[in-house]
Amino acid sequence: MLSCSVVAQKRTTFQPEKEWPDTEGKHINAHGGGILKKGKVYYWYGENRPDAGGSMNTGISVYTSRDLMNWENRGIALSVSSDTLSPIQAGCIMERPKVVYNRKTGKYVMLFHLELKGQGYAAAQVGFAVADQPEGPFRFLRGLRPNAGLWPVDFSKNDIEEACALDPFRYSNWWTPEWREAVKKGLFLARDLKGGQMSRDMTVYVDEDGTAYHLFSSEENLTLHLAELTEDYLDYTGKYIRIAPGGQNEAPALFKRDGKYWLITSGCTGWAPNEARMYVADSLWGEWKQLPNPFVGENAKKTFNGQSTFILPYKNQGFIFMGDIWNPKSLSSSRYLWLPIQFQKDGTPVIPYREEWTLKDLMK
Repeated sequence: MLSCSVVAQKRTTFQPEKEWPDTEGKHINAHGGGILKKGKVYYWYGENRPDAGGSMNTGISVYTSRDLMNWENRGIALSVSSDTLSPIQAGCIMERPKVVYNRKTGKYVMLFHLELKGQGYAAAQVGFAVADQPEGPFRFLRGLRPNAGLWPVDFSKNDIEEACALDPFRYSNWWTPEWREAVKKGLFLARDLKGGQMSRDMTVYVDEDGTAYHLFSSEENLTLHLAELTEDYLDYTGKYIRIAPGGQNEAPALFKRDGKYWLITSGCTGWAPNEARMYVADSLWGEWKQLPNPFVGENAKKTFNGQSTFILPYKNQGFIFMGDIWNPKSLSSSRYLWLPIQFQKDGTPVIPYREEWTLKDLMK
């Protein structure tokens, strides 16, 4: 009996929007992902999505590559649990996983957006998991809402008093000018103070000094929070700020170049694409200033049908924008939007569309 296996043709270029087969010829299933590099190997972690529906029946995927174009499926890095009491039991939702290496503990730490089974997007938690090796298996530690009982570090005594005085019943009618102003002053921040702040779309950023930060959509996806993690990356120091209060930002992707921090986000339109936003700051603690959409060209106002998930530095030669082109009818078949970031003379990032490109384009 003859047997054969399908092996994908080796890729030599990046081709946004097209199907991206792994080394076995199957479309890569690692959505909302992020990348970690160890030695010469890249590890791509992402949501292993089912063909239909949004809940998870497997967990978080991990793929490996040496050239960023050809990826080997290494299986499930963090599996859903068969324990019906576990927060990550089959049927939960795990999104936007990011893995960072902690040099002090020697552990690989994964943070991800966690929603509990049967609760839709009501839980709005962050999940923590840890592993001894980059490919896993990761061990789930806990899910929680960040910074319970704590106010942002840039909130003055007057700010706190004003937020506490906001009456939620007075603002039951959303989207009015009065409601928007109340959100900026901390309407939902005060509401969630005791139990912790909502945490949905997210990323993790490790600065040059080794300090890690969790950046996430909070306050009903209306405001971004930037929270400092403890030295082991497994908890919060209690130091956090709000970015663009009331601005409705999600899908944050953060990077640093020439002393400036750049943040690319999207608006909140569900699975539908929208116009990206960009912010810049001299310090992670702000002040963050909004700039025009970094995407340029035809269909730039819909981010070329994609949504940001991660910015990957490539050696010392540039940065790669990583995004997802979501297919809500079959999330597993959603495509990927990877593009080289270019920079204007003043250092401002711009991202034009390319049907095909190589890593040499990062040097231009």
